Amino acid sequence: MDKLIITAALSGAEVTREQQPKLPITPEEIGLAAQECFQAGAAIVHVHARRPDGTPTQDKETYRQIIAAVRARCDVIVQVSTGGAVGMTPAERLAPVTLQPEMATLSMGSVNFGGDVFVNHPADMAVFLRAMQQHGVKPELEIFDSGMLSTALRWLQKGVLSGPQHFDFVLGLAGGMAGTPEALMYLKSQLPAGSTWTVAGIGAAQLPLGALAIVLGGHVRVGFEDNVYYRKGELASSNAQLVARIARLSRELDRAVATPDEARNILGLRSRR
Repeated sequence: MDKLIITAALSGAEVTREQQPKLPITPEEIGLAAQECFQAGAAIVHVHARRPDGTPTQDKETYRQIIAAVRARCDVIVQVSTGGAVGMTPAERLAPVTLQPEMATLSMGSVNFGGDVFVNHPADMAVFLRAMQQHGVKPELEIFDSGMLSTALRWLQKGVLSGPQHFDFVLGLAGGMAGTPEALMYLKSQLPAGSTWTVAGIGAAQLPLGALAIVLGGHVRVGFEDNVYYRKGELASSNAQLVARIARLSRELDRAVATPDEARNILGLRSRR
């Protein structure tokens, strides 16, 4: 079994300071949060950009500042979001990929997102993938329901995607698949051989699905984007607190936690050094 890759989703596009006072917003705050998560055991940081007032943006220069702030403090894998926020144009969402980060998310379909609809037209998805391929960025295929996984499998059969792919199962979102062991087990059962996968449990699903992924040989995403609580009624003190719990649990289960370079090897990325 590979070592555990922990991803820290630091801020997202929807969470506010009113919901989580410790939410990192500025590039410097995100850089510091990334360093704390790295020290706690994270190998990947998943980043969204915000304006100074906290509203989401896909501005390329803001992402450039975020990536620089992270890399100045630690050598984690930086994974940018191409999801952005609901209502953004595809061109807006794609902008940070041109900075050639090591990884970027690629949502494999549309999904009801609370009271909104997160739209991913098939033609736009293909454009996103080609841009990632052109810039040498490894996609993380975002799966919110089983139909999205079916789409990814069709792309593999057609040769649109090739080689082992990395999937992120986002479970527990209103409008997507439930955050249950049964949902996770089904998605895992459909993966082609050689795939790697991460689970991102939303809200209360984060800890139990993370624990299950450790045992099943998958990887785990935690952080304020998906869950602002440490336990019911108790806000987490930092993203790093959530990372440290998963790292501690994994070690207790006798599964070592991957360093960033070990994660690069598992995911087929070239070391930055």
